[in-house]
Amino acid sequence: MYALIEFKGKQYKAEPGALLKVDRIDAAVGANLDIDSVLLIAGETLQVGTPYVPGATVSAVVEAHAKDRKIIVFKYKSKKDYRRKQGHRQQYSVLKIGAILGAS
Repeated sequence: MYALIEFKGKQYKAEPGALLKVDRIDAAVGANLDIDSVLLIAGETLQVGTPYVPGATVSAVVEAHAKDRKIIVFKYKSKKDYRRKQGHRQQYSVLKIGAILGAS
């Protein structure tokens, strides 16, 4: 069984017991979340929402907060002595999916 959820403007495939890496949220480690924006539930039967499945929720627990690996943004123009180097580390949260509660 799995569900497609929308969380903070992005879509994720959530399966019970799976870990999701999402943009950082303001919640303490160990906090419980109920995600109501469920787009699809696939199990024995398929439930597709318009756009969301009414009454469906996905429960999750915040496992950790961390930073991703560093990416380097380097701008360069040849023969013009223009070079700009910038690094970025995206912060993220890890969610552990608990139960998928469907409408039917």
